[in-house]
Amino acid sequence: MRKLMLLLAIMLLSSVILAQGQAGDGQRDGVALTIYNEGTALVQDRRTFNLTNGTNVINFTDVASGIDATSVTFRSLTDPFGTRVLEQNYVFDLVDSSALLQRYLDQTITVIATDGTQYSGQLLSGRSGEIILRQDDGQVIVVSLTNVRDLRFPDLPGGLITRPTLRWLIDSTTGGEQQLQLTYLTSGMNWTADYNFLLASDEQALDVNGWVTLTNYSGTSYTDALVKLIAGDVNRIEPIAAPYPGPSPTPTALPITGGGGGVVQREFSEYQLYEIAHPVTVGANETKQVEFITGAGIPAHTFYVYESSYRFYGTMMADQSYGSRGITDVQTYLEFTTEADGGLGADLPAGRVRVYQEDVDGAALLIGENVIDHTPQGEAVQIYLGNAFDLVGERVQTNYNRISQTVLEETYELHLRNRKDEGSVEIRVPEHLFRWSNWTITGSTHPYTQTDANTIEYRVAVPAQGETVIAYTVRYTFPQ
Repeated sequence: MRKLMLLLAIMLLSSVILAQGQAGDGQRDGVALTIYNEGTALVQDRRTFNLTNGTNVINFTDVASGIDATSVTFRSLTDPFGTRVLEQNYVFDLVDSSALLQRYLDQTITVIATDGTQYSGQLLSGRSGEIILRQDDGQVIVVSLTNVRDLRFPDLPGGLITRPTLRWLIDSTTGGEQQLQLTYLTSGMNWTADYNFLLASDEQALDVNGWVTLTNYSGTSYTDALVKLIAGDVNRIEPIAAPYPGPSPTPTALPITGGGGGVVQREFSEYQLYEIAHPVTVGANETKQVEFITGAGIPAHTFYVYESSYRFYGTMMADQSYGSRGITDVQTYLEFTTEADGGLGADLPAGRVRVYQEDVDGAALLIGENVIDHTPQGEAVQIYLGNAFDLVGERVQTNYNRISQTVLEETYELHLRNRKDEGSVEIRVPEHLFRWSNWTITGSTHPYTQTDANTIEYRVAVPAQGETVIAYTVRYTFPQ
């Protein structure tokens, strides 16, 4: 629908007269943001107002449209004991064509159509995409909003504002300038971590480059804000519904000096806090990125996993056909540690990981993408990259024997084939003993380790252009 040009209304916006005794919008002294992973931010906005002794009306404009009005706190930093809040109002009846049409029902307005035709009359309705006017001679005119070029109103009705506003009625025991601080929670702001890993050609080390990505759909901008980011799972009673974001904005990178020098990390309560070391302007409907971690030559390695068996879910499974999944893919994983000694030496907030590797011509190619959870320093990180093209697995049941009502025995062969032209590879093969919790391995061609109550794992070498076959027999004993 063609955007309506509310010429007269727009001209009148700048001349709205504040109520008697109202202290205006104040001078903004600074704003601080604490952004959480769950799409919530804590805003602290400080402004200076010139107050009079007695009752004052204070307007905080440009607050977030996603504000949780129940979370608002107000404090005078200049005179906290002599300034008292009498009343708080969140005013969000913003000026737009729909609001103006509803306010001017039964009043005279002027409509100019796209072909230049002018209509004047009493506004009967402005809903459902149509404007219905009754002219002085009693004739009723219906004009589709799609055919409207201009709407003209005699003045701006009271109560409409151009920006979301918190309005305070406060009592001050002294006059003069006071610095007031407003604190509230808002939806529509989020941050994530994005990591780019460059894996060495020998797959024994990697370079790390991590970015903080800030997204602002809260409905307002924050100029030269002090930004802190909280990594962790903060419990909330109920998440605040974020406004519809619209089209995804284009990320813009913030200039910083030094690798990872733009963000300072420290512990805060049970979470990790990341503070951007310089003021940041976060515009409305904008995504920004700040580099927060770098590392080079981090020890790492890839490994392969063939996992084709069902897990044990606590129920007896005696059906012979249960357990045949037909999986042939061998998965590729990247592993490194966040330990300070021999690792990255950093905490990793949850985020998306992209892994690249250089080709023979030096071009970095994407070899896998995944996400990681919040990972503290000192933990191992395993990232699934994809399925290996030249490795194939096959799981075959070669024997099934129901010895009695309480005893079942079966044998599996695991065929692992390496179609690479050169180089032996190690493949990890976890086998879940899925039929019952009481089991015994009665025979095995290769050594294994028991990793949990119902899982054993093989690690075998498979030569280039070769095959390795694992066979084992398991006996289950069911209760009578």
